[in-house]
Amino acid sequence: MNTIAYGIKNCDTIKKMKQWLATENIAYQFHDYRIDGIDLALLETFEAALGWEAMVNKRGTTFRQLTAEQKADLNRETALQLMLEQPAMIKRPLLQHNNNYYLGFKPDQYNAIFLTK
Repeated sequence: MNTIAYGIKNCDTIKKMKQWLATENIAYQFHDYRIDGIDLALLETFEAALGWEAMVNKRGTTFRQLTAEQKADLNRETALQLMLEQPAMIKRPLLQHNNNYYLGFKPDQYNAIFLTK
């Protein structure tokens, strides 16, 4: 399988991404952080490709519930630890396609990834 989408199944953006992939008949594997888990090695792989700053979902409830001190002290190490403990803090979806990594879902972005030759 060349395409893996990572996220949480009840996320609205994940639902939109799944609908788009189904409409375009694109095969993929879905990895739900809450069911399938996540480990530090996988997080570090994502971070090497995308950067920890981009991976943090600052618009989500999980991030907003962090203390002011946690937000002020955010760096690579603390961010990875928080994402490991609370995967909902990872921006969704995180897409792995042909050894490239992408964050978020926008139809135009996915058109460029999958449909542009």
